Amino acid sequence: MTRKSSKEMFESATRVMPSGVTSPVRHFEPYPFFVKNAKGCHMWDVENRKFVDMCCGYGALLLGHRRKEIIKAVQKQIERGTLYCAPTVMETELATLISDRYTSVDKVRLVNTGGEATMTAIRLARGHTGRDKILKFEGCYHGAHDSVLVGAGSGAAHYGVPSSAGVPKGTSKNTLVVQYNDTQTAEEVITRNADTLACVIVEPVMANMGLVLPRRGFLKSLQKATKRIGAVLVFDEVVTGFRMASGGAQQYYGIKPDITTMAKALSNGFGIAAVGGKKSIMDDLAPGGPVYQASTFAGNPIATSAAIASIKTMNKINGTIHGRLQRYGESIAKAVDDIATAYSIPHVINQIGSMMQIFFTESRNIQNSSDALRCDKTKFQTMFKEMLKCRVFIAPSQFEVAFLSDAHNKEDISRVIDAYDNGLKAVKKMHG
Repeated sequence: MTRKSSKEMFESATRVMPSGVTSPVRHFEPYPFFVKNAKGCHMWDVENRKFVDMCCGYGALLLGHRRKEIIKAVQKQIERGTLYCAPTVMETELATLISDRYTSVDKVRLVNTGGEATMTAIRLARGHTGRDKILKFEGCYHGAHDSVLVGAGSGAAHYGVPSSAGVPKGTSKNTLVVQYNDTQTAEEVITRNADTLACVIVEPVMANMGLVLPRRGFLKSLQKATKRIGAVLVFDEVVTGFRMASGGAQQYYGIKPDITTMAKALSNGFGIAAVGGKKSIMDDLAPGGPVYQASTFAGNPIATSAAIASIKTMNKINGTIHGRLQRYGESIAKAVDDIATAYSIPHVINQIGSMMQIFFTESRNIQNSSDALRCDKTKFQTMFKEMLKCRVFIAPSQFEVAFLSDAHNKEDISRVIDAYDNGLKAVKKMHG
């Protein structure tokens, strides 16, 4: 049989799937490469080309592809069954493992995706407080459900407007939107809506508008302001959970939110997520409380076994993984910074732990979505395509993040730096 190319595969896919992909972030021009298999920090496409993976499942694969401890646990569970729709001891074990790592979490509700987790968290906050409004931050992504697919409006009240076709305008009337890192405006909006604000939901480190770090005191101010008016503080740690520290970004920054959502690295590539928080809030969930949430696949034994194995594996290497990935992240960021400077390319690099992104801009800092949106996306695409030629795969969008995994080693880091060098050389050549 003749092996088909990614181009041929994509042409076939477009005939049966919208735009030929199952998620828009997987599409790039002229067509994406199609993956055949993966192991460690490497992927092979259908043409048998080997790539260093710096996308890592958009942050999910903290332990790398096909981690043996996780695969072994899943294989054992497959022999026992794939779906019960009845309680299992594994669910209790996983909830306990999560609570042990996150000191803000007394109880856990298992769900399937990060989007489902944030949707549940918002409903729970509304049910717990009896209030309707929520506050989110421009550029923070909390899934594809209506109340958070909202961008910044222009009014003084900071009401949002739908940012996707199909989202009713009325949906946004209860969603307030403020720029990330704007402490003063956030505090003013929270105070102004003290009687109607159910929650503030925030990515403690913004990882869906490139990588944007919180200013000193920003997260703490949100904690104080929500506590003052009796609103719920929700940390969306779908990306940062487990990845930034053993207890996520909240451990890193020393802040305890009321509710936490987590997914991605929770199971290292399997479909599971969680909502966790204070007992007084979590007990409002059905059937014991008035806030309804249910799912056929919640606590799916395959994904649950993967999550248990993931956390146990992370626990074993907890003393080394985050420090090593921090060093690798710093070495890449410094090298890329030096290369871009040598080529006289205006840029900003944001990096923390195992996450990094470069922005092509004349600005000194990237602190919010407005800063990020002013960056030169054409230059980023030039760099991305050249890096792909070097067989290094970063996320194809300026507004995503490059991730490291425990499977990356020094040789891989060297290859990644060389690829950035070639990518930046192409930027200099094509854009001056």
